[in-house]
Amino acid sequence: MKNGLRQYVRKAITFLRNKFSTRNEDLSFYILIFSALVVFVLGLNFFIELTDSLTGRALKNYDRTVTNFVISFRTPQLTKIFQYITDAGDLYGYIIATFIAAVFFFLKFRNWKIIMQLLAVTILAALSNIALKRVINRARPDIEHLVVVESLSYPSGHSMSAMAFYGFLIYLSFRIKMARWLRVLFCFLCVFLILGIGISRIYLGVHFPSDVLGGFTAGLIWVAFCVILFNILDLLRKKKSKDLDLEEEEKLEA
Repeated sequence: MKNGLRQYVRKAITFLRNKFSTRNEDLSFYILIFSALVVFVLGLNFFIELTDSLTGRALKNYDRTVTNFVISFRTPQLTKIFQYITDAGDLYGYIIATFIAAVFFFLKFRNWKIIMQLLAVTILAALSNIALKRVINRARPDIEHLVVVESLSYPSGHSMSAMAFYGFLIYLSFRIKMARWLRVLFCFLCVFLILGIGISRIYLGVHFPSDVLGGFTAGLIWVAFCVILFNILDLLRKKKSKDLDLEEEEKLEA
């Protein structure tokens, strides 16, 4: 399968190289769509394989080893910190983060499209997580839970939403004009929140490490899918605008 995927990637790169020159203004769209497609395919393949391995002995040993290591650091002070971090991955945390992002993007660009895209990615990830939990039906770990949970375990909803929300913000930071140092700082903060929220779920005893890994992967899949979708829509919108301009020029010439 890996060899087949490599051949597919080579053929796609060759096609893009032959089809588009560096002067083609739409080239960036095609490169971005292709890159996101590769991430989507690889992520989906990994998620399927991980899900198929949930009952395997190797994954159970991995979960037990990592969980024992993480909870070995439990202290009252650290528990409070991780409870705050995990709260950032709850509904109210995303409401606050979305409000801050909306104010920033509106004040800087006067464009609601970006924030609507961010909301779409997060909502799709949350809804698909509910469906996946019900289909896979994995119980929570049987160790002490330091926070109250009611839903099923796999994949981790907090981890999936964190990757979808903050992962898409990282993507947006490379699509807008921003000082390099500010982009690096912003991406570091987003990565910290993604990893912090995921680790907090293991530390608090409410998720297996494989739940978190599955959540990260599923969230990344949604980011890649939405990047493909939004860029195809932008490309079609751009083409339609060009066609309308061409029609107007033809009418004026006539």
